[in-house]
Amino acid sequence: MEDYVYSRVNEMYNKLSEHTPTWVSCTCESCKLDVLTYVLNKVHPRYVVSGRGVLHSAQMFDSQIRADVDALIMEGIHTISNNTRPDHKIKAQENALGDSDENSPAFNFPVITGLVLNGTTFEPFEGAEILLKDETGKALMFDSSWDNPCKTYKSTKGNFSFWPSSIPAEKEGIFKKFKFVLEISAEGCAPLTSAIELPVISDKLKKVSFDSNFTLRIKDSYLFKN
Repeated sequence: MEDYVYSRVNEMYNKLSEHTPTWVSCTCESCKLDVLTYVLNKVHPRYVVSGRGVLHSAQMFDSQIRADVDALIMEGIHTISNNTRPDHKIKAQENALGDSDENSPAFNFPVITGLVLNGTTFEPFEGAEILLKDETGKALMFDSSWDNPCKTYKSTKGNFSFWPSSIPAEKEGIFKKFKFVLEISAEGCAPLTSAIELPVISDKLKKVSFDSNFTLRIKDSYLFKN
């Protein structure tokens, strides 16, 4: 489904670009990926494990499935066009410029996730601000869609995440420890600071896509009222 939807999203955007409708606010790669995600979260996955399965799956894309996917893509394009993210212009520019360091060795960091709780009630803490620092100061993130500092909201139930930007390495296979500091604060609460040490081995290439298996879950943090 991912391959099929990705192909159809590009085809739909190409067709729309021929007519340039006013309601399509942007056709950058970031918007296309947002539409792809929107559709994939609404369709049923289809898995295969063999060549025969691939041939069989091709028969499953009947006219109704194709029509349903196309309808969801149009719905997604409308939704994304009317709800652009605050960092959209910056992100679109980043995608247009590309990254010259993608083909170089790098220290790649996992996505760092954590949870902030109320130290008295053990409930998720809403409205906490979390800042991630490295040895130079505020740590740079993978791109502008990852906030630093970030905040906890009711919808995120006290959870937060960071994806530190990769650091160039001389070659593949170098072992190095990197130190980070986490500063958590909230109005009316005593601030909290904790240290994180990440042992990393440099990879042949810089990571350019999110991998849900490459994450680090740190211990829960507790804020107490003054």
